[in-house]
Amino acid sequence: MTLKIKLQTLTKNNFAPFGDVIETAGAERILINEGTTERFHDLANIDVGSEGGHILINIFRGQPRPQPIQIKMMERHPLSSQAFIPLKKNPYIIVVATISKNVGPKDLHAFWAEGDQGVNYKRNLWHHPLLTLENNHGFLVVDRGGPGENCEEVWFTEEQGAAQLVL
Repeated sequence: MTLKIKLQTLTKNNFAPFGDVIETAGAERILINEGTTERFHDLANIDVGSEGGHILINIFRGQPRPQPIQIKMMERHPLSSQAFIPLKKNPYIIVVATISKNVGPKDLHAFWAEGDQGVNYKRNLWHHPLLTLENNHGFLVVDRGGPGENCEEVWFTEEQGAAQLVL
């Protein structure tokens, strides 16, 4: 069984249950450095302090997946949030699910993100790994380092089936 999922446009409003949209639109703007620099202030709630965690700054470089994109698994980070900020102006896809123990295809929500929008997944939020549409699409990733297991994966059962994204 394959469930088809339509992509929604990513907005702060429709993504709020899952985390933050990181973008300059609507952000508090502060001029700094003698007026030569714009600071777009406090764009995401970075949450990494649990169990002695610390902030990691990483770069991920993603490759496109075969089309049509099949969603057969999800992952979550029980000890932290995780932020993805694109380094190119290329669009990409986000797949998330409501916070639950037994996530499956029926729980999924998919979003079309523009290249000037990043996301910060809430702690413990089920999400699919990076879904890029272009080769070598780089992302600055703010993640958690430190003790403890901070990545759980769940693979959908044959009975649950998979989800297919409608682009």
